[in-house]
Amino acid sequence: MTVLSYIIAQTNLPEQSVKNTVNLLNDACTVPFIARYRKEQTGDLTDVQIGEIVTFKEQFEALEKRKNTILKALEEQGALSATLQQAIAATHDLTVLEDLYLPFKKSRKTKAETARKNGLEPLAKIIMSQNTANLEAAAQPYVKGTITSTELALEGARHIIAEWLNERTDLRNYIRKQLERHAMLVTSVIKTKKDTPDAQKFRDYFEWEEALNRIPSHRLLAILRAEKEGFIKFKINLDTNRIINRLEAKILKTHNACAQAIQLAIQDAYKRLLFPSLANEALQKAKEKADASAIQVFAKNLQQLLLGSPLGEKRVLAIDPGFRSGCKLVCLDAQGNLLYNETIYPHAPKNDALGAMKKISALAEAYKIEAIAIGNGTASRETEALIRKIHLKNKLQVFVVSEAGASIYSASKIAREEFPNYDITVRGAVSIGRRLQDPLAELVKIDAKSIGVGQYQHDVDQVKLQKELDRVVENCVNAVGVNINTASKSLLSYVSGIGPKLAENIVNYRKETGVFKTRQAIKNVPRLGDKAFEQSAAFLRIKSSNNPLDDSAVHPESYPIVEKMATDLGMPISELIGKSEVLKKINLSAYCSNSVGLPTLQDILKELEKPGLDIREQAKVFSFNKNITSITDVAPGQLLPGIVNNITNFGAFVDIGIKESGLIHVSNLADSFVSDVNAHVALHQQVLVKVLEVDVPRKRIQLKLEH
Repeated sequence: MTVLSYIIAQTNLPEQSVKNTVNLLNDACTVPFIARYRKEQTGDLTDVQIGEIVTFKEQFEALEKRKNTILKALEEQGALSATLQQAIAATHDLTVLEDLYLPFKKSRKTKAETARKNGLEPLAKIIMSQNTANLEAAAQPYVKGTITSTELALEGARHIIAEWLNERTDLRNYIRKQLERHAMLVTSVIKTKKDTPDAQKFRDYFEWEEALNRIPSHRLLAILRAEKEGFIKFKINLDTNRIINRLEAKILKTHNACAQAIQLAIQDAYKRLLFPSLANEALQKAKEKADASAIQVFAKNLQQLLLGSPLGEKRVLAIDPGFRSGCKLVCLDAQGNLLYNETIYPHAPKNDALGAMKKISALAEAYKIEAIAIGNGTASRETEALIRKIHLKNKLQVFVVSEAGASIYSASKIAREEFPNYDITVRGAVSIGRRLQDPLAELVKIDAKSIGVGQYQHDVDQVKLQKELDRVVENCVNAVGVNINTASKSLLSYVSGIGPKLAENIVNYRKETGVFKTRQAIKNVPRLGDKAFEQSAAFLRIKSSNNPLDDSAVHPESYPIVEKMATDLGMPISELIGKSEVLKKINLSAYCSNSVGLPTLQDILKELEKPGLDIREQAKVFSFNKNITSITDVAPGQLLPGIVNNITNFGAFVDIGIKESGLIHVSNLADSFVSDVNAHVALHQQVLVKVLEVDVPRKRIQLKLEH
């Protein structure tokens, strides 16, 4: 099987689309570039479909690499027969491949290996033939050396038989199917830890039993975490007697003494070898499935967060609120540059509310502030109430902004490079203000796992998680586009074809020579060659270029097409842009060629109509219920405004303006069955919820979504 046939079998995508996409990937093209600018070659595949091709291409390549490793090992052992080589070449499943290799693995010293060294393999073969009635007599010749009795000889022979049974693919597959269908995950609490405060969050799993094939992702990950932290223990249960009886029916042909010995070997093989390894394999598969589900939830949440509503290029006064340590205040210009910083103390213990209000009013006027951003952490509600008391000359919008991950950024190398002369409190406040201006540009500076929009992100496969999060960030950055003259190194590094090193080169070039005036000037950046320019140019925007196409998603390779359109219409490109009525008159088929078809031409026309359009909605002001300041103020029956701050497979968490977020369980999102939480709510969506239940000791609030 070739990589193409493997991908087609897994995806059911058209052969030519897969072939062309694989060729583009092999030519170092990125997914965003292929999805946007190579639609003719891919048959208009989406970025998701192209991502699937990437995944299965990597799977196939990993499988082939493992095959080659195994073939080389077998050759070195002199164990590679033509039949085995053919079987390995024919398999497309990693589990099957490992089963084929299992009998030849060089493992640690085993009971079976010891028995072989003691010369007991011929006795094992005699027993397996099931033709001998007198085993004592058959075992007598093998009593020598360390084997001092027939009982020890028979025991050693059974160890060899147990290993043979463990290596039988048919038996392993049978037990796999039984585990897939009937395995139960059973937990029990560690009694010495039962009453500790840290154990209480896992209280639901102190005594739990659930089918392994039906356990939801979040529950399995919670149980695994509880076990890892030492609060519970768990085991996989299966009907042992039924399985052993079935194995006996597959293997035994007689009822003589040999059969009795084989029965003992079957029990040993199952309990010592087959069940432990295959139960662990089943648990690992369930964990991989749970990881994939959790990672997908995290990815969806991250995408919604990154594409959150920006305020845009507005001058912002940002406040990182606090009580004893005061509120750190910064003023930013429209591009997010720090103009001024100070600490005010409006709350206890200093209670200088009047002085703080005067200071904010003076700064708002002095720096021509257009909006105020307040972090949503400690003292957020109190600071917001203070701001709303100030009689400002110009009415300003006041936004409460998520602080998630701001502390990670403020202590990071990126923050130190941006603000070497300021401490972490100033950097944190700057981050809050910039998040309001452009969430995407600021959040890409933070490790996505620290943003807090997933669940059990530290328990899932970290390599797979990082890979998926990088993919999400890359897709979001390229979907929005980047102003090359203002973008940070972090933001630029996610642009198609750029990466960290070229991003650094771009920033350094910008510092040395000034702003880029045209897209063609991007080619002057050191080490940015033709391939990198091809992949990145259309995602990099030049706001002040003489060519208006430089501030659009039209690729430079398509500029001649637009120029011809403008010439045919008898007007300059600048007059063509934004003129819907004129653009509708263009006959696109007249501009089709062997390399450019209708999909690309339609994209060009759409971009000319609204060049550089930001796909994100603009930020909106939101206010919590002023009477709700702690969980003790929350009562069943209340209708409260809130903001969705996390989404899981079992529901959505909502910030209602207090420390504890409430949960809208999946069953309370709608009156009908809900299969996908994201179909009903989005991250940072402003919602109205009804309080169903409040558990103050456990700090839990149950909510219902009001429509």
